[in-house]
Amino acid sequence: MTTVQEVLVSGASVAGTAAAYWLGQQGYSVTVVERHPGLRPGGQAIDVRGPALTVLERMGLLEAAEEMKTGIRGASVVDRDGNELSRDTESTPTGGPIDNPNIELLRDDLLELLYGATQDATEYLFDDSIAALDDDGSAVGVTFERADARSFDLVVGADGLHSNVRGLVFGTEEQFLKRLGTHAAIFTVPNFLELDYWQKWHYGDSTMAGVYSARNNTEARAALAFMDTELQIDYRDTAAQFAELERRMIEDGWVRAQLLHYMKSAPDFYFDEMSQIVMDHWSKGRVTLVGDAAYCCSPLSGQGTSVALLGAYILAGELTRAGADYQRGLANYYAEFSGYVERNQWLATDNIPGGDPIPEEDFERVVHSLTLEEY
Repeated sequence: MTTVQEVLVSGASVAGTAAAYWLGQQGYSVTVVERHPGLRPGGQAIDVRGPALTVLERMGLLEAAEEMKTGIRGASVVDRDGNELSRDTESTPTGGPIDNPNIELLRDDLLELLYGATQDATEYLFDDSIAALDDDGSAVGVTFERADARSFDLVVGADGLHSNVRGLVFGTEEQFLKRLGTHAAIFTVPNFLELDYWQKWHYGDSTMAGVYSARNNTEARAALAFMDTELQIDYRDTAAQFAELERRMIEDGWVRAQLLHYMKSAPDFYFDEMSQIVMDHWSKGRVTLVGDAAYCCSPLSGQGTSVALLGAYILAGELTRAGADYQRGLANYYAEFSGYVERNQWLATDNIPGGDPIPEEDFERVVHSLTLEEY
């Protein structure tokens, strides 16, 4: 039985960079391939909670992450003319309760931290992707779109909801995709509302729009969302996404017209349907999945980032604990973590917009229902 030594990680995501860090710490030689020319910019404010904070602490990144907190002080709900209907200085739609040990920071800020922690010991292949995989049992032959073909002992798919690796090895996305019926866009805009560490939200009859300040009020993030259980738009078809958002948003007032204008020139526009990935195994031969590629919880859970950090940590730890028996390590990764994933996916399915919010005590019970091993 061959000991795993050379590992390829597909995707310089939160899960991918975290996996690269922990696999490197365990002595593996790690290469990361990323389709984007560099780290993908943008993304929403994300949260690191519960045991995922322990993972950051063990990486030596907790203090730096604390310094990058959004510092949001609260949120307002406004009417279609911008008049304030209510305000909350105890909780926000993006981060939950303000007075707690959790860390809310921008996705790309966390990604920069993780990348910096791995850069010296990890080979990064940007602007490239996996074209084909050939697992012959003793190694995985990898054909890249640009780089020369190479062989690895293990391939880790950390390439998101629409994972290329998952498609190549496990089959079509549809068999694993659980649609939640909410479609959302997130993108950077100027802080044109002059928000001071604050959020504003407007809820129309069938749409939602929000703006919150970012990077010490020098910019802002905009969010647009609507519910439609029947609609399906190709996640790669930006023109169709623009058209659908304009059609649904333009009549609902507030600052939607400005947001639709900024949307078309945003450098980091992202749109997708809120979905989950549900699989009864995350590994096949010498290929495994981590993060959204394996068990996307969706942003509606509030736990996608934390689950990605935890999954990367447990994957590397179980592989190391299993030694040469990598199959046992991959099986134990699923056995140790799948229950926690299921509980966190429940947070999303019971948190559909328009329904009753999950009680905070139930949310915290799920978040803290994992005890981390020391690997």
